[in-house]
Amino acid sequence: MAEARLSKSFKDISMSFQVNPLTYDLIALRNENAISRSIRNLVLTNRGERFFDYNLGSQVNEILFESLDDISGSSLRESITNVIENYEPRVRLVDVQVIPDYDKNEFGVIVTYNVVGIDAQPQQLSFALQPTR
Repeated sequence: MAEARLSKSFKDISMSFQVNPLTYDLIALRNENAISRSIRNLVLTNRGERFFDYNLGSQVNEILFESLDDISGSSLRESITNVIENYEPRVRLVDVQVIPDYDKNEFGVIVTYNVVGIDAQPQQLSFALQPTR
């Protein structure tokens, strides 16, 4: 279980690696944007993809190639929950919803979480998952 940290500011670099035209530094994401980008990156990272931490990542891409049904949705929900709880100590997960959309052949995902150390309303991150190959 992750330890609760008391912090009021978070900062990550943008994965677009765009440069600020005035300072020539990499553009930074701050606070809620940094955390939501981190959660999305964790969910979309395949297990074993990152060097030196074979367990980091989820099985989302593998599950997406199974049939589109409630069982796959439940597996996705479990995989997303595990990766966030184990690798994102800045949040306390409230809920993960995975909704199959049969017409678009995708799953809609809504992640609700509280940011640790900040007294604010729960944050929501929503995105769609679909097979890409």
